[in-house]
Amino acid sequence: MPATVLGKHRHSSRAALREVPMLPETFSAPEPLDSGPTGLLARLVAIDSVNPDLVPGGAGETAVADFCSQWLTERGFEIHRLEKRPGRPSLVAIARGTGGGRSLMLNGHLDTVSLADYDGDPLHPRIRDGRMYGRGTFDMKGGIAAMMVAAARAAARGPLRGDVLLACVADEEHGSFGTEEVQESFTADAAIVTEPSHLEVTLAHKGFGWFDVRIDGRAAHGSRPDLGIDAIAKAGHFLVALEELGHRLAQGPAHPLLGTGTVHASVIHGGEEASTYPAQCRVTLERRTVPGENADSVERELTAVLDHLTATVPDFHYHLTRGLHRAPFEADPEAAIVRTLTRHAEQFLGRPPAVRAEPFWTDCALLDRAGIPCLLFGVDGEGAHAATEYVDLASLDRLTDILTATITDFCS
Repeated sequence: MPATVLGKHRHSSRAALREVPMLPETFSAPEPLDSGPTGLLARLVAIDSVNPDLVPGGAGETAVADFCSQWLTERGFEIHRLEKRPGRPSLVAIARGTGGGRSLMLNGHLDTVSLADYDGDPLHPRIRDGRMYGRGTFDMKGGIAAMMVAAARAAARGPLRGDVLLACVADEEHGSFGTEEVQESFTADAAIVTEPSHLEVTLAHKGFGWFDVRIDGRAAHGSRPDLGIDAIAKAGHFLVALEELGHRLAQGPAHPLLGTGTVHASVIHGGEEASTYPAQCRVTLERRTVPGENADSVERELTAVLDHLTATVPDFHYHLTRGLHRAPFEADPEAAIVRTLTRHAEQFLGRPPAVRAEPFWTDCALLDRAGIPCLLFGVDGEGAHAATEYVDLASLDRLTDILTATITDFCS
């Protein structure tokens, strides 16, 4: 149907780079409708878009959204700017079809993680040995550049019957409110998330849930063990039980692509001073989930562990609070968009693409939950969230070619 208005990570090398500056102004394309993905990526990387929910004072997505809006407007796209949270815009750019064709959404996030620990100037893209280095080259402004150029090329070569939507969203690196805001007003017959995948077809990824466990003790002077209950010591029993739960999960039934779910303690807070029994200890944990698991099942699992401790450890008292949680994702391998992209990937790669799953979470899960068949397919490279980050430029070109052919085929 037409687009409807409803009204992560890997290690990387820290080798020194031969500095080849790539300033935005050096990449104005002689052919506006066919400007290449490498030049566009350099311009995107040079714009600071650090997520302020991750780094207080971060630049956010305003400047990069402004740039994308101008670039896409110049190429005939209809622009919708969504900004329920001031300073945190998402864009939906639409190339309208002639009617009667299937609509396709390409989704990518504009925000990046911190610049602080990057090795070198993170906003000064450089090329060395067929790679472009800089914050966001891999995760995921490479995917943004590829989908923008691919959609512009497909629309220019048209006409297409179905609508093409580019969802350039805010906040994927934290809470994904950008894609959630897009879904309040737009839908499509299928979607491709252009997160990096090494040009491999990604059909599943894990979900996650964050939980806080408060262990209650009783404050007392350190000289009065008869009055005090040590909440930190009681929390130690829970940490041991949490490790045992992780071992049980690892030995349990495994998803064919994702393996088993996992659990780990993330943050612990407790105590006030050396001479006082701590009245409370708080443990924040993360549970990574696979298809068939969800926040409700994880809460029952944790409650069972904590209730057992209550029954077996003297003076053990707890309070469990559910935090942010996101569902796992699993695509239908026979969905039309999966078959279409796989066919064109094989054509341009010269071989069938590998099929994979990812341990990290992406916006695919939100699109899937909204009833939009989708998959993840993106560039090759390394360094998501790392001190050195790069994209393989040959893979950026291949991704652009594959997306262009997929859009043309699916929306014709």
